Amino acid sequence: MLPIKKIVCPTDFSDPSKAGLDAAVELAGKYGAHIYLVYVLAPLPLVASTYPFPGGRHEIPYSVEDMLKSAKVAMQNFVDNATIPDAIAYTTTVLQGRPADEITRLAEDEKADLITIATHGESGWQRFVFGSVAERVVRLAHCPVLVLKK
Repeated sequence: MLPIKKIVCPTDFSDPSKAGLDAAVELAGKYGAHIYLVYVLAPLPLVASTYPFPGGRHEIPYSVEDMLKSAKVAMQNFVDNATIPDAIAYTTTVLQGRPADEITRLAEDEKADLITIATHGESGWQRFVFGSVAERVVRLAHCPVLVLKK
């Protein structure tokens, strides 16, 4: 595992994911690693309807392009509010797909040495309903994963 030169750090812009970034920054400072900060826009389910709509189709108020553009703005705001020293090299990426799949694919493509990911610590029905991206990343990753429970 050592030396750590490439760290993938997923974010959902939450406080727990800020803790994941803080851990990545600390490790990057210690080992001179590059951070790949990534947000994944999850696919939206399409809902079929039997209601007639004008023109025969339902207009979706936001396009995927709009959501990606908003995610890039949110990523920039997240980075602007984070404490990343100038000496730390990082790249921001916004991807589209199933979060755990895209996070582990990025880690594999970049030949990452480590993934730092925070978990919201949900349990019971919330974890059952929403799943755990962190748990799936641990199962799919081809490199070590540091999971931070916040």
